[in-house]
Amino acid sequence: MAHLRFERVRDVIDAFPSVAFELDIEPSDEGSFDFLSSLAGGGEHDKAVGFCAYLLPRREAVWWGCRSVRKFVLKGTLDEREGLRLAEDWVTEPEEDRRMAALELGMRYSSKLATTHLALAAGWSGRTFSIAGGDPIPIQPYSTARAVRAAILIAACRASQTERSEFLRGCVEDGIRIAVDGMEQG
Repeated sequence: MAHLRFERVRDVIDAFPSVAFELDIEPSDEGSFDFLSSLAGGGEHDKAVGFCAYLLPRREAVWWGCRSVRKFVLKGTLDEREGLRLAEDWVTEPEEDRRMAALELGMRYSSKLATTHLALAAGWSGRTFSIAGGDPIPIQPYSTARAVRAAILIAACRASQTERSEFLRGCVEDGIRIAVDGMEQG
C-alpha cells in the first residue's frame, strides 16, 4: 500500500477539510484502504469514487480518471478525445508545458464533458498558473481530486442505472488496485 497518500480517513480530512462535507464522511482512525473498500462493498460507489480521488496521488488520480472515462469516449466527440489525450499526455510525461496545455483546454471546453474535467485535473496538478503571463494564481490542493471525481461521475451519467452501478464499482476496484500496486501494475 505504498501508493496511499493518507493512512487514515482522518488524514484525508485533515488535508482536505471540505471532503467531510462533500462526501458526508466523519473523521476516524479507520485505515483509508479499509474505509474505501467498505464504501465500495456497501454499494456507496459515488462516495468511494470521491474518496479514492482524494486518496491517490495527483498523477495516479488523473491516470485512474482517464482509464475510467476512456470506456465512454472511445467514439466520443473530437473535443472529448482531445481532452482525454491531453490529460493522458500529462500523465505519461508530467512536464509543465503538458500541464499548461491541459489546463488551457480545460478552461475553454464545456464543463459538461467528463474529459474537460480530466484536462482540468491534469492542469490543476501544479501549485500555480497564470493567464497571459500575468501574476501566478495559486491552485487549491483539492482541485485535481475534485476534477477527477467530477469526470468519473459525469461519465457514469452516460450509462443506464444498472450499468452505472457496475461501471462505478469497476472504477473503484481499479482505483483500489492503483492504490495498492501503483500505476505500473494498476
